[in-house]
Amino acid sequence: MKKTIFYFLALTASFTIQAQEYVNQVLILNEGYFDYTTNEIVEPASIGSYNPVTEMYTEVLQLEGMRFGSDLIIDNEVYYVAADTKIFKIDLNTHEIISSVECQGVRNLTIVGNKLIATRGEYLVNFDSYLHVYNTEDLSFELALDNESGPQWATQNIISVGNKAYFAINNAYEFGNEKGIIGIYDLETLVYEELDLGPDAKNPDNLVKSGEFLYTVNNKDWSGASISKVAIDLSENVTVDLASASTGCGTSALREDKMVYQISMETSLNEFDLNIMNNSGPVNGTFMNFYELKENPVSSEFYTSETDYFSFGKVHIYDVQNIETGAFDVGINPGTIVFDVRSSAGIVEGFSEVKIYPNPVQNNLFISDAINEKIIRNLTGEEIYRFSGTSVETKHLTAGMYFIECNNQSIPFVKK
Repeated sequence: MKKTIFYFLALTASFTIQAQEYVNQVLILNEGYFDYTTNEIVEPASIGSYNPVTEMYTEVLQLEGMRFGSDLIIDNEVYYVAADTKIFKIDLNTHEIISSVECQGVRNLTIVGNKLIATRGEYLVNFDSYLHVYNTEDLSFELALDNESGPQWATQNIISVGNKAYFAINNAYEFGNEKGIIGIYDLETLVYEELDLGPDAKNPDNLVKSGEFLYTVNNKDWSGASISKVAIDLSENVTVDLASASTGCGTSALREDKMVYQISMETSLNEFDLNIMNNSGPVNGTFMNFYELKENPVSSEFYTSETDYFSFGKVHIYDVQNIETGAFDVGINPGTIVFDVRSSAGIVEGFSEVKIYPNPVQNNLFISDAINEKIIRNLTGEEIYRFSGTSVETKHLTAGMYFIECNNQSIPFVKK
């Protein structure tokens, strides 16, 4: 049985509650299923929202007419989705589409200031520009780097550091003509430059930042895999071989100071220590063949997805000991997992000397205020339960963080 732990912070006259970060929801971008033999969208790309407190998953939006979805990023109260031929701006709370813009072959997105930068690429399709810039406010098009002033081949993963956007250039995995380049575009000076990762770093599939370095996971020419380490100021560029087989698409993720990755078609997970730039061994645990890996930045839980690419999708959750603690069904090809991290500041209010006990609690919670009606709410403010008196049963509560509202004041309690 799950235990709900109540933390009571007490001072003689007043209370100061430190704001805590929490995951409000986990967004899942399901790529859908497009049958290339019949040229038919069998299942459109979709977006789902998972509530880690209630453990409920809900499909919140279908991207009709899109053959696939390739990226999702959150920016304050909105999020942006790259899907086949369009970029969507969507309300983070209601999941209503605010605006959209045509962008053929859009792959990945990042934000620098008020600019949304999009990489582009499609297998065996040539574009006159592989990098577009839009205004985040209304998605109005601002500029495109052509093939002479910008990248000459298809681009993919992209991140921002300061005023610069760093992105991987892999030529859309074109067999026999793979590229391994990091492109850098300075949004302040409008200067574009490139860094060739070298012959052992073709086909960069993933790009992450850790400390003052960028790391790419590379699939070479599909005969092996490697990891490249690049200094933000481009002063260092090192590549180390991972394995004699490729890592597939998306099956690598940063987990603390290690890169966790999976070799294509295998069911085990491996760790690469970024501090010593060497493999540190297999990950202990029982796993399966995954499609996407992502660490929860608040709880350190590891979210993974599996799919057969045409009929189902499922997300599995592992704790820090790599024991599976939950799973839920999603759409087909769940290829992007994003955590909506928020702060409890603004939710928590000052409160008077009201005591709640015991801590931890399993069945019944006692509260010292016997006069007022109390309301239990979750982190989004939704009313969960209303009661009077000095005790309440808590065994029905799902593990998570809640508040008891009493006399217009809120007392936080958390299931750790």
